[in-house]
Amino acid sequence: MKKLLFLTCLGVSLNTAALLFGQGGPLDPSDLLKPLNDNWTSYSGDYSGRRYSFLNKVTAQNVKGLSMEWFNTGITSACGPNGTEAQTAAGGRGGGFARGGGGGGAAAPLIVGGFGDGVTGPNNCGPARFQGGVLVVNGVIYASQPGNVYAIDAHGGQLLWHNYWKIRPGHGLGNRGLAMWNNRLYFGEQDDWLVCLDASTGKEVWKKEVASLDENYWISSAPMVVGNHVLIGASNNLDMPASLQSFDPETGNKQWELYATAQKPGDPGLDTWASLDEARHGGGTAWIPGAYDPDLHLYYYGTGNPTPAYTQGRGDGDNLFTGCLIAVNVDTGKMAWYFETSPHDTHDWDSTETPAIADLPFNGRTRKLLMMATRNGYFYVLDRITGEHLVTSKLGLVNNYASGIHPEDKPTLDARGQVKRNPDKDATIAGSLVNTDVLNYPPPTFSLASGLFYINEDNSVHIDYLAEPDPRGSMGLGGVTTGSSLNFGNFLDAIDYKTGKVVWRHKLSGGNVGLLSTAGGVVFMSNGGGIEALEATSGKPLWHSETGALTAPPETFLLGGKQHVAAYVSGGLFMFVLN
Repeated sequence: MKKLLFLTCLGVSLNTAALLFGQGGPLDPSDLLKPLNDNWTSYSGDYSGRRYSFLNKVTAQNVKGLSMEWFNTGITSACGPNGTEAQTAAGGRGGGFARGGGGGGAAAPLIVGGFGDGVTGPNNCGPARFQGGVLVVNGVIYASQPGNVYAIDAHGGQLLWHNYWKIRPGHGLGNRGLAMWNNRLYFGEQDDWLVCLDASTGKEVWKKEVASLDENYWISSAPMVVGNHVLIGASNNLDMPASLQSFDPETGNKQWELYATAQKPGDPGLDTWASLDEARHGGGTAWIPGAYDPDLHLYYYGTGNPTPAYTQGRGDGDNLFTGCLIAVNVDTGKMAWYFETSPHDTHDWDSTETPAIADLPFNGRTRKLLMMATRNGYFYVLDRITGEHLVTSKLGLVNNYASGIHPEDKPTLDARGQVKRNPDKDATIAGSLVNTDVLNYPPPTFSLASGLFYINEDNSVHIDYLAEPDPRGSMGLGGVTTGSSLNFGNFLDAIDYKTGKVVWRHKLSGGNVGLLSTAGGVVFMSNGGGIEALEATSGKPLWHSETGALTAPPETFLLGGKQHVAAYVSGGLFMFVLN
């Protein structure tokens, strides 16, 4: 660290100093195929969706020895036509270090792009709020929030470069992170551009418009790079078609597009809609990144609610392929199989939560499994080769929206294990008492060490009133008014994948932003205004640090041969190491 401080005093930029010490550099595409270990290379750390690290230096026995190595809570977002506010604050972003950082020095390069004016719309100054999948590759942290991408020195927390995109005014909800391939970073801007950046400089390489902002589309999902495909979905809360799209990582050229609903006569699933026009505007947004099996060339992702979301304007069919888990062949863009987790959804039960895949013992033999817990409060296990249903179980203390689960003797394979919708729990003019979301978007984790699947569980009920019975007047999420909620507690659930039964629950305080498990037998999460560690098999609390509420899931990786744990908070991050 003395060498780094000396270079800073000479006026050498921090990103140059980083290069002198050999950190940073390209991500070999073959590293994306490896189990989660030294780096954090994609939204879930690796392709499996498990958020399970094979690092085991930090264990349930020694995790209490984690101590803060450094912190930086001075990182800000950019605003203004030229990022003026960000430039003004750049020299002071190094402030707030526990040790070994120091502020000052040359300001990190600021790269400005985009088509907005930098003033109207969501171009707000303030503390950086890192979200979704933060990447850590070769000693550099790549983090993001709407309109902003940052490269940060993982050894000391100094900002290396900052890319600011002036967002055009429109609709948008958050951001879920970045993807990386070779020396390229990929980021979905809220005003519907997929942007490719040079990872060493933050400069733009190419950009492609994914959807129309005028049609109320926006991008909040993190891209996923699988093989020679950059996968991303555009979001929409109106009655617009939804799809998963694939782009060439080198050129940005569009390769294929898979719509969630039928768009022309003869398309699969059309018979589950009242008409072709209803299907064309049926929704099914790909909100969240999925998981990928490189041996099968299958990418697994979930689709969102149908539109209109709440009212009965869609006939009586299942409304395929909304509320589904879909397996798509990434080379062809064709669906291999699907499983509908919420047939004919009338509650906005998006099925877009990240699935986890693993080869595990099941009923006496090892099978290629996929595990997923969805917003309707049900946990599923499927065969990821064929989509065969294996397990469905109900989560939550007050989950009452369904009348049961279809039995295994259901005539068609795709209907087995599906929940039976209870029409009496739909929103009505008089009001219906029903549970709220049992789960939501924060990603789960599956521990290969414990054999348990971990997910947040929210337990509330409220009354849904149908305020707009005409489906033409309630597209998207309109048409429902909700009464006050009664909360029965929020928990972290540990689920036995073989049976779907909850083994233990741990009380949560505050919002959950996602989970991490490790080969050391530890589960990390945001709880009680900070980061908490639990013993993976029992849920016993082991360690807690008051960092402030996390804005992105905890992550772990190696730096200098030591296992580190990062906690991302509003305005920056905290770095912990085992001493």
